[in-house]
Amino acid sequence: MDYKKSKANVNTTTRDIMAMCKDTGNIYETVAIIGKRANQISADMKQELTRKLSEFASYNDGLDEVFENREQTEISCFYEKLPKPSLIATQEYLDKEVYFRDASADTEEE
Repeated sequence: MDYKKSKANVNTTTRDIMAMCKDTGNIYETVAIIGKRANQISADMKQELTRKLSEFASYNDGLDEVFENREQTEISCFYEKLPKPSLIATQEYLDKEVYFRDASADTEEE
């Protein structure tokens, strides 16, 4: 997914928790689902940011020399302005873009 095109708010907003937990029937399961998805998004964003910043990395032996690259700063600022992974995951959950299943129900059927 392209997180840059997410419809999630940058600021936190108050949500109706009872409406959010209708699909699972349990507030704690809903929070766990959103939390796991937020961890996935966070890992993806971190990997993408690291890959982009490594393109501009300069490997020097001297610890005294620190170069500030303008492109690196712009990329970092762009990622800082994106919505937080938890907000993106919550929006995906509300838009029903997150797939989840109850593993305990699968074991009971067998």
